[in-house]
Amino acid sequence: MKKAIITILQYLVFLGLGIWIVYHMLHQLSDKETTELINAIESINAWYLIPICIVGFFSHFFRALRWRYLLETMDMRPTVTNTFFAVMIGYIANLALPRAGEVAKCTVLAKYEKMPAHKMIGTIVAERAFDIVCLLVITLVTFLLQMHVINDYAGQKMHELSGKIERHSTVLLIILAVIIAIIFGSILFYRKHKDNKAGRIMKEMSHGIFSIIHMKKRWEFMGLTVLMWLMYVLQIYIGLKSLPDTNHLSPLASLVVLVYGSVGLIITPGGIGLYTLLVAQILAAYKIPDVPAQAFGWIAWAVQTVMIIILGVFSLIAIHPYNRKRDAQAELDTNKNI
Repeated sequence: MKKAIITILQYLVFLGLGIWIVYHMLHQLSDKETTELINAIESINAWYLIPICIVGFFSHFFRALRWRYLLETMDMRPTVTNTFFAVMIGYIANLALPRAGEVAKCTVLAKYEKMPAHKMIGTIVAERAFDIVCLLVITLVTFLLQMHVINDYAGQKMHELSGKIERHSTVLLIILAVIIAIIFGSILFYRKHKDNKAGRIMKEMSHGIFSIIHMKKRWEFMGLTVLMWLMYVLQIYIGLKSLPDTNHLSPLASLVVLVYGSVGLIITPGGIGLYTLLVAQILAAYKIPDVPAQAFGWIAWAVQTVMIIILGVFSLIAIHPYNRKRDAQAELDTNKNI
């Protein structure tokens, strides 16, 4: 009961943060800027929404296929359709309550595939741990590839705050020092707390990552991971092409937007408010004016959220008749063989 109350309070705090960010972003716009924002959103080339949705669908589909490989390590082989439905139901559950999606997709898949839900939890931990590692690697690669852009932008922001940053190399040293501090801090934290809850979680995550490295179909798993992240980048790149003010940006800029936007999706429920804010902030590094940058942030967030809602609701509606038909066909085939 106490844990549930804490979870609900955390959700309300971060939801409140997201709503406050939305209010703050819109409230600080003048009437002229509000009109410009609406015009910028209306300037989208709607034809680009088709490939964006197709690419978005495949990003979710590849995630479902990847999860099946993890389930196979536990001797569980659900159908692709049920796995996809479960993943999308998990996504829509996460919009309502963070982390509820993991429970929801395990429960749904266990119900329709007659498999133990508790055994699936380990695969969820492994998947999430691996995704965190992937995001950290992508962040590092992105920083190295777009160092000149991020360096200049970070140097400008820090100079505005303190007036003391004169050389951009200082910014690089600070960022590298922070990364090293996080790594060593994590190691020291684990050694000190390895016997309590936080330590056990870190241990489970590390075991999850190593289980992926040693799994039989690890290359197929890695391949789907690459495809999944590629779909995420491609979705943003096509989105940037859909607006006149951002259509000149490169795929590497899409990678930077992906990294920054991912932080917003992690912190606030569904990325509400914070996703748009962070995306707009980093687009400023590419000399995109504030209003068009906000317009792209709102469009990108809205398209992703609407897709999840549509596919999630469809999965909720379709999963029962699909399995009823499948069970009926299985029973018919059994009777034929008797």
